[in-house]
Formats: sequence, C-alpha cells, structure tokens
Amino acid sequence: MSDLYARDSAAIAGLQKLRFFPQAVVGGKGATLEADDGRSLIDLSGAWGAASLGYGHPALVAAVTAAIANPAGASVLSSANGPALALAERLLKVFPSDQPQKVWLGHSGSDANEAAIRAARRATGRSGIIGFAGAYHGCTIGTMAVSGHPTLASDKAADLIQLPYPGASAEGPDADSILELLMQRLREVGPETIAACIFEPILADGGLIVPPAGFLAKLDAICRAHGILMICDEVKVGLARTGRLNAYEHEGFRPDMLILGKGLGGGLPLSAVIGPDWVMDCATAFAMQTLHGNPVCAAAGLAVLATIDAESLSTEATRKGDLLKAGLLELASRHPSMAEVRGRGLAIGVEIKGAETPLESDATATAGLMFHAHSMGLVAYCVGPNSNVLELTPPLTITEDEIAQALKLLDAALTDLEAGRIDGKASADFAGW
Repeated sequence: MSDLYARDSAAIAGLQKLRFFPQAVVGGKGATLEADDGRSLIDLSGAWGAASLGYGHPALVAAVTAAIANPAGASVLSSANGPALALAERLLKVFPSDQPQKVWLGHSGSDANEAAIRAARRATGRSGIIGFAGAYHGCTIGTMAVSGHPTLASDKAADLIQLPYPGASAEGPDADSILELLMQRLREVGPETIAACIFEPILADGGLIVPPAGFLAKLDAICRAHGILMICDEVKVGLARTGRLNAYEHEGFRPDMLILGKGLGGGLPLSAVIGPDWVMDCATAFAMQTLHGNPVCAAAGLAVLATIDAESLSTEATRKGDLLKAGLLELASRHPSMAEVRGRGLAIGVEIKGAETPLESDATATAGLMFHAHSMGLVAYCVGPNSNVLELTPPLTITEDEIAQALKLLDAALTDLEAGRIDGKASADFAGW
C-alpha cells in the first residue's frame, strides 16, 4: 500500500468510500490516470462517468481558469450570475419543449433527483412514486427511499410502487407483465395518489440493463394518461454517452423532467433538473444549497456542452462504443468467464461468471479480476445486485489506441483469472458494494 493511500485511509472517512483496490492517483491526461507510483492507468470507468471529457481537456481547463480568476459570486441563491444563467439557457436547448421550462442547478445526481422528487410531490399535491428494483438514484434520505439498489438499505417510502426492471433477471417478469403489474397497483392505490415515476433509460448501477424496445414508451403512455410525471434519471448515461445527446431519445418518447449530473461538470460537482415551469416554480427557498449554481462549476458545464458539439462526441460515442463492444465480444468468444456484453455507445456492461473460474462466486471472481487488472494498469469498477458486472463508462474522448490497449490488458487479466493465477484473498480488504 502506497504512502498516499495509507494517509487517505487514516484521514478520510470510510462513509464516503467505495473502494475495490488501493488506487492512489496524482494526475491524469485524457483517459489515463497517473498513479502515485508513476504508473499509467487506463481509466475505463471515467470516474464513474464523471470525467466525460477525460482528464485535463483544454476546453475545460480554459473555462475553469477564466471563471475562477474572476468569479461571478458563488451561487444563484441570492444573486443572478452570468455563467449559471448561460448554462441554464443552454440546458433548455438540450431538452427542447413547446411548453415553458426552467432549470434547477445542483452539485450531484443525488441532490438533483431529490429536488425533482420533492418538487413533483409539491407541484402535484400527490406523494406516491413509481420506481424500479435495482435503481440507484442517490444517497440522500429522499433518493434512497425511492431507489431499489440493494446497498441502499434505508426505509423505503410508504407510498412507493417498486417494479422489476425488464431484463434485469432471467427469472423475472417480461416487459408486458411489468406494465400489467403497474396497472394493477395503480388500481389498488388510485393513480391520483402518484406524483411521479423515476426511471433510468439504462439501469446503470443495477447492472447496465438496456430495457426492451418500446417498454419505456408504453410506461410513459400509462403515466401520462394519469397525470403522473416521468422523471428521467440520466445522471450516468446522459449527454452523448449512449450515442444520442439524451439517452431517452433511443426510446421514442419525451419525459417530463430530465436529470443530469456526473459528466455535466466534466469532473466538477454539477447537476441539473430540467422540467416544466409549473413544477420548477412551485415554491421558493425549497430546494436550495449555498453553492448551487456556482459560476466556476457552471463554466465547466458550458465547456462540456460546447465540446460535445464541437467534437461530435455523440457520434464518437457510437463509433468508439462499437469498437469497444466488438473487442469485448471477441474476448467473450475466448473467455468463458464473460457471461454477457451489453449496453449502448460508451455505456457497456460485462457480466462475469465466477463458475468458469477457480473462485467460489461471481462477486469474488469479479473482485479479484478488478484488483488484478488494476495491478496491470487498467481501471474498471463493478455494479449490479451481485457485484459481478464490469461497468465501462470511459471518457467520451478515449482514443482508439487506448481502447486497444485496454482490451489487451483485460484479455490478460481474464486469462489469469480463468487459469487460477488470481488470489481471491488479495481484494478481501476492499468491501466494494
């Protein structure tokens, strides 16, 4: 264990850690992190998708440098500021509507989803929420209460209707059966009691599950018929990652509210809720924090959105995602421990099957694989209810050479895993999920 990691262990609270191996970094460039021991690490996680432009992108550096040198205050709480206003106006174009819309700016996906849920309840006068098993919407009390991820063990909202996510389990109900279940539950509780349905267009931390074609559009039609708001959580998979600017665009409908985070700030704390003004203006001094709308973070958001356009990153996510997925499928043809490869664009899940290794479970095999891959120079984290799906959300700017090198490293790590050359106890000190 390095001195930097040991100091981190001594000083920084475990409450905010999700660690899989002893990673300690001192810098980064593009899709590569610089470890404190001088090694270069290819980051296939992109800091859980937050490093959308990679590390040290010139556009982000220039925008943040200019903003911090002459900051327009610190927030939008009690003052308008230019960067926050410009970002809000730009976000309204990201989520076009023929009805009046407004933007709420926050720090993270957690506070954005919390604000959206609270506002939906206040604006509609209803309290019920529809959510999905396996979904992760944040780590605040309110978002945990409507999430379905097994690690979020808080009490669930009393009026939560939690549905299975189609495709998340081979034994689970199909899409039409899930919609029938929803209709049954609405008849039981009364649809007039339900404020909103919060969903992910790809179930991200639940295992990178892409819903069957048409499911979300049918869900939207049911909710719309009963005045239930559709809140689309694109914190992880939005803003070009799936090959479209907005991930819901693959599904043939438009939700009522859009939640953005992670990649919006390019690595700085920034999130947004975009929705109809009758919801977004339902109260004042209602969902506020002192640094919401920080002008430096807003400048970063503007740089991210401008770079997505300038570098055609939606198109690039499709092209590079196809390249990465083709390479992964080739690996899967040779590695029986790769049970499935799935996803869209540069949001890809690789399910690991522990039975094809000498290790005793899917989770143990995946933990050992991640630990070993990191020692070889590759960063990837896992998701899913069984902690056995590698979530690959690299920077949108990752190069073809970096993809090729990452595939070589993963190939070598999988070979060692299946040959029994990975010690399952090496990662035992890292709790992960």
